[in-house]
Amino acid sequence: MSLLVKAAAKGEAIVRVTPESAHWKHVGFEARRLVAGETTEITLPADREGCLVILTGTVDVIVGGHDWKGLGGRQSVFEDRSTHAIYAPPSSVYKVTAQSDAELAIASAPASGRLDVRLIEPGSMKRSVRGTGANTRYVCDVLPETEQAESLLVVEVLTPAGHSSSYPPHKHDTDALPEESVLEETYYHRIDPPQGFAFQRVYTDDRDIDESMAVGDHDVVMVPRGYHPVVMPHGYRGYYLNVMAGPRREWHFRNDPAHEWMIAR
Repeated sequence: MSLLVKAAAKGEAIVRVTPESAHWKHVGFEARRLVAGETTEITLPADREGCLVILTGTVDVIVGGHDWKGLGGRQSVFEDRSTHAIYAPPSSVYKVTAQSDAELAIASAPASGRLDVRLIEPGSMKRSVRGTGANTRYVCDVLPETEQAESLLVVEVLTPAGHSSSYPPHKHDTDALPEESVLEETYYHRIDPPQGFAFQRVYTDDRDIDESMAVGDHDVVMVPRGYHPVVMPHGYRGYYLNVMAGPRREWHFRNDPAHEWMIAR
């Protein structure tokens, strides 16, 4: 199997992962590009909630009786600022009109529909720094478990050139709360400059999955289970948008014991 989903170079649809295409149960993800003045509609299934993230550009969004103008505003995902996102319950329809060229991400996961549409403001997103030295990376919690959703967890991560991320390798594929939870995950990668690449490996303890990938700009890596570290080569910095979901909306992970020694250094 291949866990790497390559992006389309042209057109509105950049990349799309469904539970059916991924052969799993929870996470759905897609990214779209719009040119200024273009409108697109995104319809959530009757059993899935959504989180629309305005990655770049400025857009107007109509959903659930709300009409929000001028959302987003970043020219690049590598800007040191958060963006807008919109949570919506099942069967919602996002109507998005681009004021400028824009890039959108749409995360989805199972839900019953008990929550309302809401705008997630940039100022409400917690920003933090993880790691030290060449393992330093910069995190923005778009939809963490401290904020309301039924299944979805969404986070942005910036990794400087020459740094590792999601490291030491960790996994969340075993129901062993509070030590570890079961969460499927997608990584939507952006690379700066865009001709570069990231390295990502997905592997399990018994190596029934052991796949190493050179990941290009706009590509997605699917993580059904196993450890999943990322490394950026010299000269290229990386961004990824993580979407996670599973039977319980809790993020607890286990580090690979072979590499956990470095945390104590």
